[in-house]
Amino acid sequence: MNYDFTMLGGGAAGLSLALALVRSPLRDRSILVVEKDAKDSNDRTWCFWSDVPGPVDGLARAVWPKLRFVGETIDRTFDLDPFRYRMVRGLDFYRAARLELERAKVTFVQAAGEVQDGAQGALVRAGGQEFESAWVFDSRIRPADVVPSPRYNYLLQHFTGWEIETEVPAFDPTTVTLFDLRTPQRGGITFFYLLPFSQHRALVEYTLFSPAPLPQQDYEDALRAYLQERLGLGSYRLLEVERGVIPMTDHPFPRRLGRRVMAVGTRGGRVKPSTGYAFARIQRDSARIVDSLLRTGSPFAVPADPLRHRFHDAVLLELLAGEPEWGKPAFEAIFRRNPIQPVLRFLDDRSSVADDLGVITACAPWPFLRAAGRLARKRLR
Repeated sequence: MNYDFTMLGGGAAGLSLALALVRSPLRDRSILVVEKDAKDSNDRTWCFWSDVPGPVDGLARAVWPKLRFVGETIDRTFDLDPFRYRMVRGLDFYRAARLELERAKVTFVQAAGEVQDGAQGALVRAGGQEFESAWVFDSRIRPADVVPSPRYNYLLQHFTGWEIETEVPAFDPTTVTLFDLRTPQRGGITFFYLLPFSQHRALVEYTLFSPAPLPQQDYEDALRAYLQERLGLGSYRLLEVERGVIPMTDHPFPRRLGRRVMAVGTRGGRVKPSTGYAFARIQRDSARIVDSLLRTGSPFAVPADPLRHRFHDAVLLELLAGEPEWGKPAFEAIFRRNPIQPVLRFLDDRSSVADDLGVITACAPWPFLRAAGRLARKRLR
């Protein structure tokens, strides 16, 4: 069977690109999605901020107009306007995307897939079948796809989250706590993240940016201590548990995997190295791929990430890897000395030079200058 476009991987990246295609002038093209998992459980959640309407806004479980940042020297709540902070559950996204794509006659195959590149098309093998495809978009990432190099840093964002319910009102449902740094720093920046859905219900996550995950008991002990000591909760009901590990690296990820194969999602470098955010970047990338196909007939004419943003990410990663004790004071300084809007633009690779200067000059310069020097020496090896 022949297809115009094949997604190898039916997670956020594959489904988002398929949705962008069926919502574009390319909607009449044939599309195949190959995914080995059923995607019938809530295996993750995605959070993002935006100041313009987006393609998945209607799927948000919660939307927050305010953001709180808490540290040892700061407790500040920001009005995000014109931004809003949103959360989308994985299961809600999978169900809605599949329903829309099936109505658009997209074909789904539940199986592991392999691809063989060709000059005029690629051959995809999945579930004992073979499919010819003009273009293949591969979002699957495996350890062999990233060969570590001493020129780059490799950190992890790892976390455990508890969705809890309380009998008494305990949360402000208008305000998300992006960082609560009032916790011991364990080999990297360490914080709590609070997503309130109502006065009685919230997702609380214990999160670290560091080289390796912790024993699971450590996450649970930290969550119990935070809920009791910081939030004053003597009793609560545990509803769901969320765990995750997100790569944070300045390692380069090639977009072109072959003449007819393109990397998307994490494999295509769409996870922001210094924050771990990916979902909004995937939506923008999907729109750019469709635009490239419409303009040139090829998906590869997408703009590269701006050099200065890549440099900022690499320096911050070098700081967190080489002098992790400076992570907490740096983040506190950035949020204490800036309005929230330029900070969000900076963290989302949408900042102006003026935004960048405001964020950068808020921090003590010498740790970042040392990090930039170490980074330069690494890259010149």
